[in-house]
Formats: sequence, structure tokens, C-alpha cells
Amino acid sequence: MEAKVFIVCGKICAGKSTYTKKLIKEKKAVNLSVDEITLALFGSHCGEMHDTYCERTQNYLFNKSLQLVKTGMNVILDWGFWQKEERDFAKQFFKNHNIQTELHYIDVPYEKWQQNLEKRNARILQEEAQKNPKEFSVPSDYFIDQNIAAKFHSLFEVPTPDEVDVWVK
Repeated sequence: MEAKVFIVCGKICAGKSTYTKKLIKEKKAVNLSVDEITLALFGSHCGEMHDTYCERTQNYLFNKSLQLVKTGMNVILDWGFWQKEERDFAKQFFKNHNIQTELHYIDVPYEKWQQNLEKRNARILQEEAQKNPKEFSVPSDYFIDQNIAAKFHSLFEVPTPDEVDVWVK
């Protein structure tokens, strides 16, 4: 069986990371996460450079995923794929390299999404309060205030059924 790329799509705080952990075990895959890399390299406060860092990281991970798939490893791309244009680009990129993809969409009701945001932010605040200033630690996630959440919610384009291979509710 040939290796493939799993594209995980969903809003921020939809449960993508939790779902990805399950997928890693099921598919014996390596996870490539933009947030994981940008948080490790730049922390959670990179200001106006955030979008640039994310775009550069995505480009790097697209190329790294080719390397991994060619060695026989399944790859999970976990960075949301919020817009159809991004999803189409990813599918075409891998198709051009004769690599099979599977798009998994994490569909979460609005109320559950709000609960997830609140839990995540509470956890981040607790981690920051308990952080030892003498030790190096990488933030686990970005803090998402209500203004950013509203902006992200408005940017998200729900995939159409013909785009999705696995619809997770």
C-alpha cells in the first residue's frame, strides 16, 4: 500500500489536534503542524510577521511531506485548510506528484466550538501562570480572544460534501 497525505480541515479549536492524535495511531502517520513549528520557533507573539511565518512554514511542510511520503510514511497536514482555495491547492499539489490525499473535515457545532475556545484559553492561562521563568517552555497553543475568534470564524469556508473524504462530527 502506498503512503498518502491526510489533510485535516476545520476551524481553530474544532478538535483537529485531538482527532490528529487518533489518526496518527490508526494510519501510522507523522503529523506536520504549522502551529507546532511556529510556536516552537517564534512563540505566541510574533505580531505582524505571523502570517509570513505561517506561509513559510506551510511551504516547508508541503516539501517535507513529499520527502516523507516517498519513504513510505503516511503524512497528516494539520493546519486547518480554512478556505477552498487552500484545499484545492493542497490536493492539486499532491496530485501533481502522484500522491493520494484524503481530506478529513472536523465539523463542530458553534456552541461546542465556543466551549472548546473557552477551555483552551483557560488551559493556556493556567500554563502561563504555572510557568517557571527559569525554564524554557514552548507554548502549547495560541490564546484566541473573542475578536480573533470572530475573525477566524468569518474566514472559514465550510467544505462542500464533494471535497470531503471523511466527515467527522
